[in-house]
Amino acid sequence: MKHILFLLILPLAFFNCKNEKNANGKLNVVTTTSMITDLVKNIAGDHINLQGLMGSGVDPHLYKASEGDVSKLANADIIFYNGLHLEGKLVEVFEKMKQIKTIAISDALDKSTLIGSEYFASNYDPHIWFNTDYWIQATQFVVQKLADAIPEQEQVFKANGAKYIKQLEALKLEIQTAVSTLPKEKRILVTAHDAFNYFGKAYGFEVVGLQGLSTATEAGVQDVQKLSNFIIENHVKAIFIESSVPKRTIEALQAAVNSKGHNVTIGGSLYSDALGNSGTIEGTYIGMFSYNVNTIVNALK
Repeated sequence: MKHILFLLILPLAFFNCKNEKNANGKLNVVTTTSMITDLVKNIAGDHINLQGLMGSGVDPHLYKASEGDVSKLANADIIFYNGLHLEGKLVEVFEKMKQIKTIAISDALDKSTLIGSEYFASNYDPHIWFNTDYWIQATQFVVQKLADAIPEQEQVFKANGAKYIKQLEALKLEIQTAVSTLPKEKRILVTAHDAFNYFGKAYGFEVVGLQGLSTATEAGVQDVQKLSNFIIENHVKAIFIESSVPKRTIEALQAAVNSKGHNVTIGGSLYSDALGNSGTIEGTYIGMFSYNVNTIVNALK
């Protein structure tokens, strides 16, 4: 009943909030995931009023807009979101915001290069941020969209974008160097859900997620047993929990493996669908990716 009432009041809330003006005259930009918030912040700096909906540890697959989010969304001039049905539970909300410009980061990419997925209405794996080349394309895309919206700041956005792309290129080289120290036969990444397929494709990892691509699907006993056998057969040394997914499923997997006489450790917690805490290195896209790769390589060596 609450959900129905929430959807009924959305149009009225949008009408009321859009009549509110910002004192500083800057555009209101709202972002969904923490990765996108970090990306837009790097490009726009303090030339916009930026608000991110999802913080550290928030799972975008399961995220529902609260009533407090309505005012943020309704008062936005631009909303940047991932697309590809990552924020599946926000689709109904976006559909009621025809008067607000919503921009999907995934529109920057050639869909023919994406990994297919039957788990999402888009038919694509939405975890595109784990390919640094895609994130470079996303940066260029956001630069242009912001320049179109605020032409007087175009050169600033382009300069910031170029600077950020250099950092992303350096990150790509850092990842390649770290991964090259790990023998190919040890590049098997077992995590809570399949968030790392783009990473695996780019750097030669076989990626296996206990819950599949979406955390909305629960792992059953058969899934645990099947994956435990895979770990034993492939002599996998470590498996990984994720910061935005409850760790109980991976702990159950570890227990199943160990009960069969094979020792597997939990190699650490990876950031998958959200960045780390704000103000930390892992609270940035570059810091998060670097941390993840070092954690994976060190645990699997």
